[in-house]
Amino acid sequence: MKSVVHHAFLDPKKRRFGIVGGLGALGGADVLLKMIRSAQRMSSLSGTDIAFEQRHFGEEAIVADGSYDPTRRKFYIYNALKDMEARGIDTALVPCFLSHTFLGEITPEVGLQVVSVFDALCRHFTSEVVGVRKIGVLTSTYLKRAGMFERELGRFGQVIYPDDDTQASTVMQAVYGARGLRAGHHGGECQHLLLDACLHLVDAGADIIVPGMTEIPVLIDSLRPQVPVPILDANLLYAEYALGIDAAAPRRGFKLGVVGGVGPAATVDFMHKVVKLTAATRDQDHIKMVVEQNPQIPDRTANLIGSGDDPTIALLATCMRLKADGADAVAIPCNTAHAYVDRIQPYLDIPIVNMLSEVVRYIRETLPAVTRVGLLATSGTVASGVYKSATEAAGLELLVPDGAVQASVMEAIYGRRGVKAGFTRGACAAHLVDAIVHLQSCGAEVIVLGCTELPLIELTNIDAQRLPLIDPTAILARCCVALAGASCDARPDTVEAEAL
Repeated sequence: MKSVVHHAFLDPKKRRFGIVGGLGALGGADVLLKMIRSAQRMSSLSGTDIAFEQRHFGEEAIVADGSYDPTRRKFYIYNALKDMEARGIDTALVPCFLSHTFLGEITPEVGLQVVSVFDALCRHFTSEVVGVRKIGVLTSTYLKRAGMFERELGRFGQVIYPDDDTQASTVMQAVYGARGLRAGHHGGECQHLLLDACLHLVDAGADIIVPGMTEIPVLIDSLRPQVPVPILDANLLYAEYALGIDAAAPRRGFKLGVVGGVGPAATVDFMHKVVKLTAATRDQDHIKMVVEQNPQIPDRTANLIGSGDDPTIALLATCMRLKADGADAVAIPCNTAHAYVDRIQPYLDIPIVNMLSEVVRYIRETLPAVTRVGLLATSGTVASGVYKSATEAAGLELLVPDGAVQASVMEAIYGRRGVKAGFTRGACAAHLVDAIVHLQSCGAEVIVLGCTELPLIELTNIDAQRLPLIDPTAILARCCVALAGASCDARPDTVEAEAL
């Protein structure tokens, strides 16, 4: 069955709300109706865009089983939220208590704000409810066993439920039975069953009753006059709370976008160094990364020193795809590609972490006595002058190899037995050592391995210790780890919503 979507024209200047229907259809429709009425009563929200999406989701009464498997429900909600995100909806409601047991698994993977019904209930208890000792809850057997209400509402009072026999014969029958709410019956037997369940909770000492299934508030007007304690309209509270909170970007962890394939081995090396430099005790402590391994980006050196294709558009397109996939910043583990960063950055609204400027800053901070810096890089990087500009701006003199030695450096990188061909020992190492010795004899006090493949070449301890060798890949990785840490420190653990 095709999805059924109801929404007005989405005005870009207005808040855009979406309601995931179909989880129970009756409860979702009730939230929609109450949200529309609430918005109409608020002059500032008049004409608010509200999209209601209901697809076929025929699980029938299996939700009544305490051993219910919610996997299909997770996929349903994830797909519905992603579709809403694609249509520009900024705030979504999921009117299904059961689904809130796993919403935390879904919300980090979508780019819109998903409002919690439990946040709405907690706000109401905090601001409106006093003197409560016991909170009676009418919910499904699955949620009763899951302990969700104890975790969310337990600080406001003792959470109690109908006993097991009453739960099965009244609450579940009233909602899931043959003459229950889900079967289309809105009075008679189901109403009497719910009334019996409410009175059972009152006899057990409940000072207030919370409907923990979205179908129950449909009958709230007929139940309230017959029950001697307040019954909350959870659907109305949910709708009003969602309308009253500010639109906010979803809270999620920092994500690093990586332009990969320039070159492929250097990309893997960069990711390895990010992992190694991250202080973590478990998988979840590591940085989320999205990588586009795109070796088809035109060769940067070929373009800078010859007639090779311009890689600017390919680099920008890759960065934009990373941005679309949720990246908060971009790393390009390729020195030569940084000759194009100034062209790309104005067209990208997330930062590209500039490896070259970070290398110069590192030298200045850790080796303050250094004045002469040697550079071993591709001929394209050398010809572009990007390192020369960065070092001279910091008051450093840049030294590069003469023509013959620069040819050896290129052989170490691009040669038949070079590092781009998969070699890390032998001829490529000999070429690199010769270049290091050459720059040392020219007066270099430190050498930047200014091609991200060069640090992959294995040197003997003696050769590696001739003078300090700077690994830009490691510096870029360290900077990205620090950026992720700063982003997490700046993000509050909780965001207080503004009440109307």
